[in-house]
Amino acid sequence: MYKKWKIDRMISIVTLVTTVIGVYLVIKRPQPVAPPQSPAAVAANAQSFAEKFEQVDKRRDPEAPPAEVHITGGEVSAAFTEAAGQIPASQLGPDTDMGSMPDIQDKQITFDGDQAHGQFLVNLGGKNVWLTVSGRLGSKDGYVTFEPTEFKVGDMSVPVSLVNGPLQKRLAEQRSQLKLPENVGGVKIENGELVLTQK
Repeated sequence: MYKKWKIDRMISIVTLVTTVIGVYLVIKRPQPVAPPQSPAAVAANAQSFAEKFEQVDKRRDPEAPPAEVHITGGEVSAAFTEAAGQIPASQLGPDTDMGSMPDIQDKQITFDGDQAHGQFLVNLGGKNVWLTVSGRLGSKDGYVTFEPTEFKVGDMSVPVSLVNGPLQKRLAEQRSQLKLPENVGGVKIENGELVLTQK
């Protein structure tokens, strides 16, 4: 009887410790995928993004080869920051009212090799949690595609096989938002940069 009680007690302790570790990993902020940008860098990178996008978005001369522009992760992050008018998480203070902010409070995007890495501070069930996702960005039939290769909640890895099905379903539901602009023929990640090709 005493031995069974001792085993049950040990199982309870191990379960409690595992739960505490899991919760800690979920709420712990992971390593940032990109260094924070100063307001001046955000403005400069957002301007650079806009100029590059204009190059590929304009109608091309049929005699000229298609334009191809290379955009850095910093430029994409800055464009998102300016478009959302958001406050980067690095500038949030203890008195910041998170309730008045959008569901995604911070976005960081970077590119490495042929992969995109995104890190997002989101509100899930009343708690701010960091989601990190990595994958391959591409295009097919005039729409952006994304195949995840890594997914983390906080600092805890989640198997991609658990995430890919719901993610692809969600992307299919928002297919109209993934349509490439009229004059953009393709998108891919190459050598650590987002490459847009003119039609």
